[in-house]
Amino acid sequence: MIRRPIAVAILLALSTSGLAAVSDEQFQSLINQMEKMNQRLNSLEQENSRLKQKNVELVQNTAAVVEKKAELDEAVAKVEKHIEAASWPERLSWSGDLRPRYEYIDAEGKDSRNRLRVRARAAIKAQVTEDVIVGIGLASGSEDPVSTNQSLGEGGSTKGLNLDLAYFDWKAAPGVTVGMGKFKNPISRVGGHSFLWDSDWRPEGINLRMSKDNLFLNSMANWFEGDSKKKTSFSYMLQGGINLKPADNLKLKLGVGYYSTATAGQNSFLGDGDLFGNSPDPVTGKYLYDYDVLELFGELAFSMFGMPAVLFADVVHNSDAPVNNDGYAAGFRLGKVKDPGSWDFRYAYQDLEADATLGLVSDSDFGGGGTDVRGHIIKAGYGVAKNWST
Repeated sequence: MIRRPIAVAILLALSTSGLAAVSDEQFQSLINQMEKMNQRLNSLEQENSRLKQKNVELVQNTAAVVEKKAELDEAVAKVEKHIEAASWPERLSWSGDLRPRYEYIDAEGKDSRNRLRVRARAAIKAQVTEDVIVGIGLASGSEDPVSTNQSLGEGGSTKGLNLDLAYFDWKAAPGVTVGMGKFKNPISRVGGHSFLWDSDWRPEGINLRMSKDNLFLNSMANWFEGDSKKKTSFSYMLQGGINLKPADNLKLKLGVGYYSTATAGQNSFLGDGDLFGNSPDPVTGKYLYDYDVLELFGELAFSMFGMPAVLFADVVHNSDAPVNNDGYAAGFRLGKVKDPGSWDFRYAYQDLEADATLGLVSDSDFGGGGTDVRGHIIKAGYGVAKNWST
């Protein structure tokens, strides 16, 4: 940088060598230019100092911002952790029911029977991830696979609770769900009627459910006995069909099912020798046949008197048994118990021959339970209050 004394010295040096060649006017002009240059250099120096200071301040501010961001990220992580912990109750859902009842049973060839019973069930379901649900449930009753009813008596003794549900469901893809464990029966009961499957039956194994547009497929691999020491017994079940809408107020479901259970030569699964109506081997008392059951069904839903109504028909045939191998059910339902004052009425007639299906898991109430039964079923319900029906 050229300061004013330096400029003056230069001018003096110039004056000694070229004074005669430079006029006063030219000399003054040179001095003026040197002054302007000196001012410009001073200005640039000041600007440079100011920019250096700004740069220092910017570096300091950047460090402060980085530090604040780290603190903020840590605070956000803590908040998210607390939110996740607090959201668990929202991921849980409870369900349960209690049903006391009086029973009078008058089965042909048996003494009539009166008894008081109660059914109590409770279950919890957790949304573990967006695609996975886990459920656990307890229920009253005994080892009976199709009943959670508990008979009252024995001096008011305490009653037991059993594992009723223990499963997970995974939404593997849109319209595709895989389940495993001890779960509710994924095979559809036609018309909601307990014909082949009692509503309390909880299969144990793995299932796959699929639906796309108006098509559906329900399948399951189930172990009636999963311990090789007790002779493993395996079953696989497949049901598929189509949902149609012939008119605005009509819904039609048509389908077919195939259910194969290896039971020939197998002891009673409950260990008491009861085959629930199925034919025993006359020598060993074990199951005489397997159950390779073909099912055809139809269900029509519509509206009548301003209430929902359903007509249904269900036909089955066991190809492994040579006789007593057919069954059918037909009936209707009018109304639905939902709100206080609502009601429903159900009627069905069914004929289930001895070896038409596996008696162990068929309706436990009709005809004392099992197969080799036929007759009429009449039921009615009324909504006394919210969550209370009779």
